[in-house]
Amino acid sequence: MITNDDGVNAKGLRSLVDVVRDLGDIVVMAPAQNSSGKAHSFTASRPIHVEALSKYEGLDIYACDGTPVDCVKVCEQYYCPRRPSLVLSGINHGSNSSINIVYSGTMAAVLEASMSGLQAIGFSLLDHSPNADFTPTLPFIRKIIVSALEKGLPQSTSLNVNFPVPDDGVIKGMRVCRQSEARWVDSYERQFDSKGNACYCIAGRFECDDNKEGTDQWALENGYVSIVPTTIDFTAYNIIEEIKNVFE
Repeated sequence: MITNDDGVNAKGLRSLVDVVRDLGDIVVMAPAQNSSGKAHSFTASRPIHVEALSKYEGLDIYACDGTPVDCVKVCEQYYCPRRPSLVLSGINHGSNSSINIVYSGTMAAVLEASMSGLQAIGFSLLDHSPNADFTPTLPFIRKIIVSALEKGLPQSTSLNVNFPVPDDGVIKGMRVCRQSEARWVDSYERQFDSKGNACYCIAGRFECDDNKEGTDQWALENGYVSIVPTTIDFTAYNIIEEIKNVFE
């Protein structure tokens, strides 16, 4: 199963389909419109509609008017002829490293699949351009997917894979690493619409002081693919005893 959050017509999605086309039967269900930044939202206020766009031998493509999480839920239940061996999300136009995973529709689809016991991987390129060049990422994506299919991933663990865009165009290799600590410092610019009513447009900047070797931020800044094993368990195990001393 393949999905994304940039929409069913995104170049990154087409590139991902092409690189795995010969590995098995593929069902694509992606948002009909761009759904970036939707995080783990799903549609509860209205019915969801799905449109079949094309059917080939071993490749069905559908557009869903819901979120990436909706796509995973509906596709698995109604459109996959059997339980998917692997769920892929991407290739996203833009980073989903570090704190970006919290906001990411790409990775929300991956985590939703993982919650259902499915193996899942999200891929993102640090280039927001609609015409981004995904070519350098494809050999790495192929290698990661084949390895996952052959060896499997640990239960309830998915992969968050991000690709750099080095100045020289050469990706040095892959690093398995941890998510760096960072944040978006958001601000909203007040503007006025044609009727003079105030409206607010998000702006802001990305701040990361945690770019030590071993983090995804370091890997990407130094020309490596970052692979972060990701889980849906939000428990801060390292401070359980400390919190017990406060409340027990």
